[in-house]
Amino acid sequence: MLAGKAMHIAIPLFAILLGLLVGAIVMIITGHNPIEAYGALVAGIFGSSYYFGEMIRTMTPLILGGLAVAFAYRTGLFNIGVEGQLIVGWLASVYVGAAFEAPMAIHLPLSIAAAAVAGALWALVPGILKAKLHIHEVIVSIMMNYIALYTANAIIRTYLLIPGERTESIYPSASLASPFFQSLTEYSRLHYGFLIAVAACLFMWFFLWKTTAGYELRAVGLNANASTYAGMNVSRNIILSMAISGAFAGLAGAAEGLGTFGYMSILSGFTGVGFEGIAVALLGANTALGVFLSAFLFGGLKTGALTMNQQTDVPTELISIVIALIIFFVASSYVVRLMLLKRKKGDK
Repeated sequence: MLAGKAMHIAIPLFAILLGLLVGAIVMIITGHNPIEAYGALVAGIFGSSYYFGEMIRTMTPLILGGLAVAFAYRTGLFNIGVEGQLIVGWLASVYVGAAFEAPMAIHLPLSIAAAAVAGALWALVPGILKAKLHIHEVIVSIMMNYIALYTANAIIRTYLLIPGERTESIYPSASLASPFFQSLTEYSRLHYGFLIAVAACLFMWFFLWKTTAGYELRAVGLNANASTYAGMNVSRNIILSMAISGAFAGLAGAAEGLGTFGYMSILSGFTGVGFEGIAVALLGANTALGVFLSAFLFGGLKTGALTMNQQTDVPTELISIVIALIIFFVASSYVVRLMLLKRKKGDK
């Protein structure tokens, strides 16, 4: 048991070290000093309260996107449609936030709930098709990403467009902006969405490990046939899992729409947050705490890359290479461990 837990910790740490090491080798080959570059990277995260605030702001949607992937994976599903669910959640939150003005105690929760419901409904499509017709959720959810992107753009362009290729700004009563957090971080864009992300981590942990419904979801994910034999409704649990996963993704959209921007622009392409959520969940071993720490790392790398580029001329794309290497080494480690386990079973 302890050895298994140690392995879960060791694999991501080893992958991070290897990713940074290979990144340093690439810097040397391209004529850059990796010590200076990584020093600037760290300074871009912890060098000032503004940088730190921007890092937390960046990691907020990554946490929620990672939770969406991790929750589905824990229940035996692979939700690769987080990007689309985030987009519809973003649009729903901004629409409710800009459509009318109301007391914040009503308006803000309603806007957040709209995002969660939109994400959940969008995820229901692959969930229902998986549960009722056994159509693999990966294929459907991938296609739903493109439908979400172009549908959201069409709705904005047709009904919500103002100059600047975007929607109206939301009312202050629906905003997650935090003057308090901003004053602590030299007026960064850090907002209350971070608290929502932390609460979502706690919810995932509590729901999956401390409730009967969560136990059923995990049981169905481990063995659907055995769960059916035990009297569990497999179809219902698959649909519920995808809905909760989609709600997490929708909340990531709310963090962007109600917190970072306060509006939604016509998107020329995917935000990338939904796909990065897959990497966050993988590195975090699909646990709530692991997702939080993984998002911290990814948010730090993405934020610090800007300072690294300004101070050392190292291209920001190098950090994308480092992130890709980390995920590659995590995946490779799992493959190696699987091979070792199979070999041990063969010896026995």
